[in-house]
Amino acid sequence: MQFIPGTCGRLLRFCCLAVFVQLTIVAAVSQASPDGQQADAAAPEPPPPPAAFKNPIPGVQLAFLTGFDGHPANDLMKDKRFKELMKNEIPRTEYHYGRDMSLNDALGYAIDGSPLPVEVRDGRFLMAAGQQGRYLSGRGFIWIDLQAGIFLGGFFFHPVNGEPTPTLTVFSRQLQQTDLSMSQLPEAFAQDMAQWALVSRVPLVGTRYFIPENGKKYALLHDEDYCVAGPSVPPPSLGQCQELNAEAADADMNAAYFMKQTKNAANATAWMLGPDQVAWIGLREQSCGNGLGCRIRFTRERTRVLTGHGRSR
Repeated sequence: MQFIPGTCGRLLRFCCLAVFVQLTIVAAVSQASPDGQQADAAAPEPPPPPAAFKNPIPGVQLAFLTGFDGHPANDLMKDKRFKELMKNEIPRTEYHYGRDMSLNDALGYAIDGSPLPVEVRDGRFLMAAGQQGRYLSGRGFIWIDLQAGIFLGGFFFHPVNGEPTPTLTVFSRQLQQTDLSMSQLPEAFAQDMAQWALVSRVPLVGTRYFIPENGKKYALLHDEDYCVAGPSVPPPSLGQCQELNAEAADADMNAAYFMKQTKNAANATAWMLGPDQVAWIGLREQSCGNGLGCRIRFTRERTRVLTGHGRSR
């Protein structure tokens, strides 16, 4: 193929790219109504299976934690047994919180000194949270199912490195899978995280990631329907729930695109739209117009392709 120099060559390559992107969503286009508006009442997909947590912590190693119920989280963070527990269960990776540091250290910055009380709900579900970190509005928590031996943590802050912001990252060394949706996490965790988010003023919808045992970072997909109340969803607000669903779809796509471009590095520090994403956004707007149902469906299809879990186009 002969190279075409100058502007014409660039234009031709961009047009070819746009055609390719359009082919990747042609199946979704074929299901749109004649006027380009996607029917909102699409058949729901079956729910994904619950996440598998490897190497649950024996109850004898967690029994001491009930003694911290009602005590400041800072007291728990100072306990040598709890420090060892965090060392063993938090993924060993470099995380970018203003600068590169271990994820364990980043969580420490967000919880150390916290006066918030440790809560052990129903004698089983422990939540220890920080009030606010030292910078970048960092907030973190540790959640443990004392009966099942499941350890999970969360970290929220406002990155200033060019990636989508703000972000919420869930993590656990007990997780080994690399694709995960919110509904796959324990229901009790979803309930407690939703309550923590409300108290900590964490947005209901936003960019979410998770870090499993391998130390890399992946998009944690919203699969909540904000038009239906559930464990992590408050009663829907009339006229706003579909907007929330559309925002969630966009957040997932941005997170998936960022992680694909940065090869899932937990300390990734750069993000920008490439020409493929620019072309795709233009085609989505042309195909869907103001139809939220169509926009949500197209965006979720794009996210599946970016995460490598979509159908081939």
